Amino acid sequence: MTDQTQVAGVEKSLRHVSYIVKQKGREILNKFPITPPQFVALQWLQEDGDMTIGELSNKLYLACSTTTDLVDRMEKNELVERIKDEKDRRVVQIHLLEKGESIIQEVVKERQNYLEKVLSSFSEEEIKTIEQSMMVLHNKMTKEEQNV
Repeated sequence: MTDQTQVAGVEKSLRHVSYIVKQKGREILNKFPITPPQFVALQWLQEDGDMTIGELSNKLYLACSTTTDLVDRMEKNELVERIKDEKDRRVVQIHLLEKGESIIQEVVKERQNYLEKVLSSFSEEEIKTIEQSMMVLHNKMTKEEQNV
């Protein structure tokens, strides 16, 4: 049986770390011509490849109309392009362009630089423990999500 006090402590720590990372990410994004939802959309396209507006909407938990507006703005800024499916011309895939890929890489690099500064006071063993613990937690949560 898991100690509820420990569970509450882990939840609180995760929430606080998540908040700080999110705020720092937004600060970094302010230097780029992109909004946080656009960045999340670009990351999904980078991770999962081309997808339809409907698929992207589901990943972003947004209405299709909202996602369409988001994609319109990203397409105008040359971050993505719409590509008609060769087999079914009614299907349109959203494709990540080089400029979008470049922004993701730059933002992620700045996030990593921030994290590197934070972790600089930790020992190598502490960093290894954090990394392993985060990976185990992520894997367990992913498995739980797939079983739902």
